[in-house]
Amino acid sequence: MGWSATAEYYRRLNEGVDARLGGLHSARVLIHSVDFQPVDDAENAGDWGAMAAILTEGARSLAAGGAEGILLAANTMHAVADEVAAAVDIPFFHIAEATALTVEAAQQRTIGLVATATTMAHDFYTAPFEQRGIEVLLPLEEERAEVDRVIYEELVHGVVKDTSRKFFRQVMQGMAERGADAVVLAGTEIGILLEEDDSPVPMHDTTTIHVDQALDWMLASS
Repeated sequence: MGWSATAEYYRRLNEGVDARLGGLHSARVLIHSVDFQPVDDAENAGDWGAMAAILTEGARSLAAGGAEGILLAANTMHAVADEVAAAVDIPFFHIAEATALTVEAAQQRTIGLVATATTMAHDFYTAPFEQRGIEVLLPLEEERAEVDRVIYEELVHGVVKDTSRKFFRQVMQGMAERGADAVVLAGTEIGILLEEDDSPVPMHDTTTIHVDQALDWMLASS
């Protein structure tokens, strides 16, 4: 939901179309940019109905504007993915499903999950992995609040700090030592903080996976 992640989606979709089609091609994209504060308020209150109402209204406005498929550009807000998908009669691309398929294809059986506190605390995100027999490891209990803080107080605002990068490296190192074959960056802003060599095991950036899935679908007949 943060504008920094929305900007990343827009940039990567256009770069992907450019790379695949060349010339002066760019992505045909409609963006419904919500005011994040009411969404965050609903999340903090555990008011999933209010969150769903905001996001379904956005999805319907996109469909009415001519969108042929929907990306919800936030991992945590997939807590209400079923409601958003049901609100429109066009394809909805689920970020956790796409990521679980990617991990499965890589034959990785245990992943570390770096995400917001809400995503780490509920099974709406981990279920697609567990259904495929993939074990999910979380940061240590004492690390989770700081992971969440960095996402919401820094990355959502486009702020990148070396101290936070160092902390995330320690978190990922710890999950690797506990058996993680790979790390899933289940926050669409986290990719602006980390590079591949920041993790001792392969990283899966959910933003990249989500965008690639959309590009495959958008350009299937091109």
